[in-house]
Amino acid sequence: MIRKISLVLLLVVFLFAGVVLAADNDNDANHSKGEGKAEHKTVKVKLETNMGDIILELDADKAPITVENFLRYTNEKFYDGVIFHRVIKGFMIQGGGFEASMKRKETHEPIKNEASNGLKNDRGTISMARTSNPDSATAQFFINHKNNNSLNYVKGRSPGYAVFGKVIKGIDVVDKIATTKTRTYKGMRDVPVEPVIIKKATVIKDTEKEEEKK
Repeated sequence: MIRKISLVLLLVVFLFAGVVLAADNDNDANHSKGEGKAEHKTVKVKLETNMGDIILELDADKAPITVENFLRYTNEKFYDGVIFHRVIKGFMIQGGGFEASMKRKETHEPIKNEASNGLKNDRGTISMARTSNPDSATAQFFINHKNNNSLNYVKGRSPGYAVFGKVIKGIDVVDKIATTKTRTYKGMRDVPVEPVIIKKATVIKDTEKEEEKK
């Protein structure tokens, strides 16, 4: 009798182990398909300039405050008609704050610096411009023309400049802008002789994203 009970218990153990193993395998299969993983939040913005279009992919996971700020200005049409007012080949192109007449545009309140988010100021990335105060960025931004390690966040040493996205199309336009002839104009250096104008900045909708893939 005892022997029969032992055999039954042993059989139950084997069956239970088989169920657990099967469940584990199912979980592995689900993980391999990417199920259960949160989708990385990005949004695309198109900058239509008089030298060509630049499409940006903004990282809302790594830089939520900065992306929300940039989208706020974009949706308010703030960037329509502003210029890239500071251009330095082999460094960066900066815009988002002045009209072609070099009139400064009024902005919203400054935002928190998110430079410690792990994103680097590599070629083709977009970052927020600011003053010596780390938390002073408003509307102005720049696109890195090369890897600018000196602009990265270093704990205890440098507050850095907050990267919040990257160019995914139109890096050739960035290169073209970066090589434009500049001058000192109205007290500012490195201003393009021929204005580089952002004619329009728009958030790319889902239907447009599908078109971009084609």
